[in-house]
Amino acid sequence: MDLKEIFATNLRHARNRRHLTQEELAERSGLSSRYIGAIERADVSASVTVLGRIADALGMEPEVLIRKSKNGHSD
Repeated sequence: MDLKEIFATNLRHARNRRHLTQEELAERSGLSSRYIGAIERADVSASVTVLGRIADALGMEPEVLIRKSKNGHSD
């Protein structure tokens, strides 16, 4: 699994655990819901700036979103 896929999986799980839609996360992070969806599908590689904005919107540290874990997702 590459970093883009790890981020996609971790982001989807973190967003779902917080009961947020892609639209709600997009609004909180100042990004478009289409872009959030593309990141979650691993269709695009997000910049470190975007990683930081998403992490802030989720209330977590950015490195958690790109950390490979034994169970395949973050926190």
